[in-house]
Amino acid sequence: MYSEDDQRMIRLQAGDSTAFNEMVSLWQGALFGFFMRNMRDEHLSEDLVQETLLRLYRNCWDYIPKGLFKGFLFRIARNLVIDHSRRAIHDVLMHSFRGRNLGRDGEEFDLLQFVPDDSASPFDRAMQQELASAVRKILQELPEEQRQTFLLHHYESLTLSEVADAMHTSLPTAKSRLRLVKEKLKNVLVCRGFGYEFFSENESF
Repeated sequence: MYSEDDQRMIRLQAGDSTAFNEMVSLWQGALFGFFMRNMRDEHLSEDLVQETLLRLYRNCWDYIPKGLFKGFLFRIARNLVIDHSRRAIHDVLMHSFRGRNLGRDGEEFDLLQFVPDDSASPFDRAMQQELASAVRKILQELPEEQRQTFLLHHYESLTLSEVADAMHTSLPTAKSRLRLVKEKLKNVLVCRGFGYEFFSENESF
């Protein structure tokens, strides 16, 4: 039984243009959020969304319907990020985690989930803001492959299998990269005074 995305790709391969229109409607928001998190440029992100969808259309015959459409789509998107960022990757990393970002529905959300709401005490807010700043700095310093693995898994909600497909690597490698990111985050933050008990309550990261 094919997934809905696989069925649309099969229809597209058969020449059904409405299938492509459905994909545009379903995925342009998620793609825009992905590019904004990486490029921090609205106009460039819009252009890259269009280029991603165009490449999806042109390369639809490269897709084998096996339930990994998200990985296929975000591999195209990730390759475009690399193309545009190769010469200025450090600048991109510095800006990718600042401020707020657009989600799939165009709504703003906090990039890091550690900033509490207004009901938290002043002490808790200060601690969480310090933590968010520390996490942003750590993520900026990660190797590109590890950073992209973390972003795709936690912020684009790709499964590890889909992440592996998007990163053009094996599932064990994707798992290893994610584990290394989590271990580095925990070790560095614990050294900075955030106890292990904090992480048991914040499994989302």
